[in-house]
Amino acid sequence: MGTDKETKINIMNNIKIESQILIRRCKLNDLEGVIEVNERELPEDYPYFFYKSILDNFPEAFLVATDKDNKVIGYVMWRVEQIPSMDSLKYVNKGHLVSIAVSEEYRRRGIGTTLLSNSISAVKKHKITELVLEVRVSNYIAIKLYEKFNFKMNSAKKNYYRDGENAYYMVRNADTN
Repeated sequence: MGTDKETKINIMNNIKIESQILIRRCKLNDLEGVIEVNERELPEDYPYFFYKSILDNFPEAFLVATDKDNKVIGYVMWRVEQIPSMDSLKYVNKGHLVSIAVSEEYRRRGIGTTLLSNSISAVKKHKITELVLEVRVSNYIAIKLYEKFNFKMNSAKKNYYRDGENAYYMVRNADTN
């Protein structure tokens, strides 16, 4: 027997987690809130136009989590990159997880998992062959989350982040569940 907190309800493409948290597509007026979460929770900062570009080009794969007051408390954003195929002269689409973050006071409630799950489904609509991401080698919690989604460590990128920390490059076949 579940509680309301454990129930996920699909409401017109929006997902309700708990009774107060909603996951939905990002809108233009959400970008300031997304930037606030990013700047508070992650060491990597991006300029406004970067977020706007992702929203303009991949809106279905840019999701936000909001609280009861419609304040952004988390987000996830993907982009699609075309790369040469290893076995033909064609290009293939690769889904690249750009960023995911949840405000510290809302963590450990399944918000990141729900954001990732729903955004993977959305980015797959771009006929991608694989999903990729970079993650700080010290971010054990994120690595565990990605492993739950069948991402595998492919390689390490030396000095990937501005502060000199290395990143793991993780990959998953798009057809994997």
